[in-house]
Amino acid sequence: MELQIIQNKIYEIRGQRVMLDFDLADMYETETKRLKEAVRRNIERFPSDFMFELTNKEYDSLRSQIASLKNSGRGEHRKYLPFAFTEQGVAMLASVLKSGTAIQVNIQIIRAFVILRQFALGYAELNQKLETFMLETNMQFSDIYQALTEMASQTEKDQKPIPPIGYLAYEK
Repeated sequence: MELQIIQNKIYEIRGQRVMLDFDLADMYETETKRLKEAVRRNIERFPSDFMFELTNKEYDSLRSQIASLKNSGRGEHRKYLPFAFTEQGVAMLASVLKSGTAIQVNIQIIRAFVILRQFALGYAELNQKLETFMLETNMQFSDIYQALTEMASQTEKDQKPIPPIGYLAYEK
């Protein structure tokens, strides 16, 4: 599975990057119902920082943002709210879902999370460098402006009157 496809299925909810149960089930080539059953049978492996259930408001917000959340099959509305799995929760799924497909997809998903984290760290570093540059540049411009202002004021004080050039008409 292509990393870009996986990255597009990683959402930010409650300030965390997560993947939703139905996307994971699709990638693992299983039914969402079966994935949720496996998780519920092993619920002690999924503390709240590994997995949480979306609220109605969060789910409705996602439905409005992502057109593909419309369910097919019996009805358009879910009976149960989706589970959201953090990176650690996705890793834990590998121990619960033991099929070859699940293991291979899990490896790719973890790689996608790592790439996103590296991107975020690179962005933060770049942002810090830009802020430092802006501060230094502003200080340099401030110093240049101050020096020019001092030079202009000294020039005005030190200037002697300029004698007129040309012929002067003398009055008799």
